[in-house]
Amino acid sequence: MAACDFGCNRARKGEKNLMRVTLVRAAMFGTVAAAALIATPASAQAGADTSPTTAPNAQTQNQSAGASDQEITVTARRRNELLLNVPVAVTAYSGEQLDRRGALDITDIAKTTPDVTLKPSRGTNTTLTAFIRGVGQQDPVAGFEQGVGLYLDDVYLNRPQASVLDIYDVERIEILRGPQGTLYGRNTIGGAIKYVTRRIRTDGPHLSLRTNLGTHGQFDAIGSASAPLTDTLRVSVAAARLSNTGFGKNLTTGQRNYNKDIWAGRGTIEFQPSENAFIRISADKTWDDSNPRGGHRLVPNLCTVAACNGAIPSSGNEFDTAGNLNDPTQRVRSGGGSIWAEFGLTDWLKFRSITALRKDTSHTPIDFDATQYVDLDVPAIYKNHQFSQELQLVADKGPLQGVFGVYYLNASAFDAFDVRLYTTSAALPGLTAATQGDVKTKTWAIFGDFTYDFNPMWSVSLGGRWTTDNRRAHVLRQTYKFGGQPDLGGSSGFGDGTVIATTSNFNGERTDEAFTPRASINFKPNANQTLYLSYSKGFKGGGFDPRGQSTQAPSQDPQDVFNFMTFKPEKVDSFEFGYKAALFNRRLQLATAIFDAEYKDVQVPGSAGCFVGGVQTFCGITTNAGKARFRGVELETNFRAADNIATAGDHFTMSGSLGYLDAKYLQFDTAIAGKTVDVADHRKIQNTPKWTLSGTLDYDTPLAGGRLDANTTLSYRSASQQFELRSPGLDQPGFALWDANFVWRSTGNRYEFGLHAKNIANKKYIIGGYNFLAQNPLTGDFILNGAGNPIPTLGRTGVLTAFYGNPRQIFLSAALNF
Repeated sequence: MAACDFGCNRARKGEKNLMRVTLVRAAMFGTVAAAALIATPASAQAGADTSPTTAPNAQTQNQSAGASDQEITVTARRRNELLLNVPVAVTAYSGEQLDRRGALDITDIAKTTPDVTLKPSRGTNTTLTAFIRGVGQQDPVAGFEQGVGLYLDDVYLNRPQASVLDIYDVERIEILRGPQGTLYGRNTIGGAIKYVTRRIRTDGPHLSLRTNLGTHGQFDAIGSASAPLTDTLRVSVAAARLSNTGFGKNLTTGQRNYNKDIWAGRGTIEFQPSENAFIRISADKTWDDSNPRGGHRLVPNLCTVAACNGAIPSSGNEFDTAGNLNDPTQRVRSGGGSIWAEFGLTDWLKFRSITALRKDTSHTPIDFDATQYVDLDVPAIYKNHQFSQELQLVADKGPLQGVFGVYYLNASAFDAFDVRLYTTSAALPGLTAATQGDVKTKTWAIFGDFTYDFNPMWSVSLGGRWTTDNRRAHVLRQTYKFGGQPDLGGSSGFGDGTVIATTSNFNGERTDEAFTPRASINFKPNANQTLYLSYSKGFKGGGFDPRGQSTQAPSQDPQDVFNFMTFKPEKVDSFEFGYKAALFNRRLQLATAIFDAEYKDVQVPGSAGCFVGGVQTFCGITTNAGKARFRGVELETNFRAADNIATAGDHFTMSGSLGYLDAKYLQFDTAIAGKTVDVADHRKIQNTPKWTLSGTLDYDTPLAGGRLDANTTLSYRSASQQFELRSPGLDQPGFALWDANFVWRSTGNRYEFGLHAKNIANKKYIIGGYNFLAQNPLTGDFILNGAGNPIPTLGRTGVLTAFYGNPRQIFLSAALNF
């Protein structure tokens, strides 16, 4: 659940004047930075090689740990071309780069990618919260589409649960910024993250073993093996054991907090009967038995009744918690399989098929109040299932190149959770607000994107997508006493509860359709420079809030109830100007993008404490906020200050990234004192810092018959809010993180030894939290009672609970490759 103010957004009309001064200044700053500050932070640039028949991108030895080369051949537009020529804002990291920088999971890449936020969702280890250019989705419950698409080997993952993918057996990770839909199976309004696993090598059997040993009891063991069985058949397997003993402990239960206990495996079969035919069958499975992740209270116990008016175990360690919820035991199981096939129909036309089935189940108990009392405890179960089929025709004939495809997704998302409020009412012992949300999605799409080269300097790309999203939802809200839902363990001390009221038993269906075009003009003044101007329209379908209280609709007329429980699609018009270049004999490589995105009917989910039938509970308050705009500048650079590949000498690279994002609501209506008020000037886009910067120094030199790579990265994120309305104490001020790595590799990469340090300064920073305290709906200041304490809006102890990013970690790595 996400907290916000009591009044919740109602879409409204009218738009404020758009001021462009900030964007112009940012563009000037980006241009000056590119010319005068070569070491200005920049990150990896590479594209999306989506075809297993394409050889993995070659990685030169002197490639920076934080940047890659514009000369890399990529297929970001489903065909082979130099990154320098791709008119798309795309950043990528090879598996080698990720090893050299000590990356442990997918969230690590956000440090050096402009305008990107990746982090575990509040109270979980493996649910992903992703934002790109201010667009994302923080709430993981069924019914809310993700603003950023996550792909595993070209398979779209429909839900965020089990999506904090660990780094093992990875060939590269790619990030595409801006709306996607004319080149990919599933449309995403904010961008796409693509996790690409290693392809099987054809040059004989291979075995790779890797281990990490470090602070906080870290122990990782990763192994992979591959072999050709015949000239046309190859197989590979990979397995990983990923663990640590946590960064803190639960002061009530004695369990370790923020620990990691994961097993994972993957198997692949590749069959290539001819040069024009290729089939790849893969399957993966992950078992996560980490302890529940408990938050750290930021306010004292505010309870004044005997049921919860007592001392709470406390500690100065932000990673300690005092929560007492551990039923059901946290457990995440996820996995799936896919069949990727490609056939050459002619010398210029290929047919591709991507078929996939995925499933995950997450038992996720979260103690919102982080006390030993059962005051706001939320045991939850998420169950997701999806089947997808994508068919493509890929053409490359003379001056015309492009892709045409159709896509089908059939997915179900189910969640069940209790909100235990035992201390709220002595007359209702074991008071529990129970929720079940079951949302089924079927989506069909036809898409295409084609480029025509008029001459070596000028080309035009045109694309479009027709999407149909159908959603059916069943929302069941019930109030229990003497405990909660049997499938969630009843409730501690009571057993299974007794239903005393049903506040929602809603069935709804909606279908949304949209045509989303894309167009770009590409100009190459010479072989080393590319300029492009593009327009794209994005779309995210509407849905139903699984926490909605249908009995709270203005009337029980079916149309009023439907309108109260649903929210409309979200749409965006995005404009982008980009410049990519390889200058000074290709020593300096840069990519700059200036963008403007205008959003309508922005979907803002949330929940707040409320009273239904005189009983305290919580209410879903998801609506379409109105309008917003996102403008910004992104700059990525890579400068090879010293580079002597021919003699295997020293290599010194400076790279960096800069992201400036002016994200602003233009329209945000909310109900205050019974009146609809536009509060756009008092709301901010959540999880979206104005500035994201990074700088990396990378030095590679011969040593002891191999090569030593030493790299260090400093990344900075300016202040950001957890929710649209500020939360004092929970919102994170600007902060910087410093990492360093030393990796030695023998000739031929047979042996590898590394020393890695992450968050060297041990910076404490908040990545998420919960807030259920009464606030001024304009200023966000807490409303205080006569004793000068904040007033709880749900439960009695008061909820202002924070979750933190990882502390300092130091570990050794070793690898053998045969």
